Amino acid sequence: MFGNKNKGGRFDNAISVKDFDFLDQSHEVARLWVEDGAGATCIIQPEHLEKPEMFGMLMVDSIRHGARAYAQAQDIPESEALARIWAGLDAERQHSTTGLDTVQNYEKPDE
Repeated sequence: MFGNKNKGGRFDNAISVKDFDFLDQSHEVARLWVEDGAGATCIIQPEHLEKPEMFGMLMVDSIRHGARAYAQAQDIPESEALARIWAGLDAERQHSTTGLDTVQNYEKPDE
């Protein structure tokens, strides 16, 4: 499931969601990539989130899911994983470790 390679695709190391039929009516709003020693790339499509606050709520949901994933993958308590994720978030908010380069200019979709 997770970590499967999409051989020959544009992103060979993408997380496969092909068997997640519950996503059929969903909209992708963000993609995140990391590269060893090179920071992160984040692509955001905000048109399906009415307000910026909704993006914040989505990030909190993602953090909670991340804590559960780390707990299962590293055999640590979910509460510990969550605390460590929040610590990383707080540290990054206080002092960004990378600059913010724009790789995507948002264009409103045709209506």
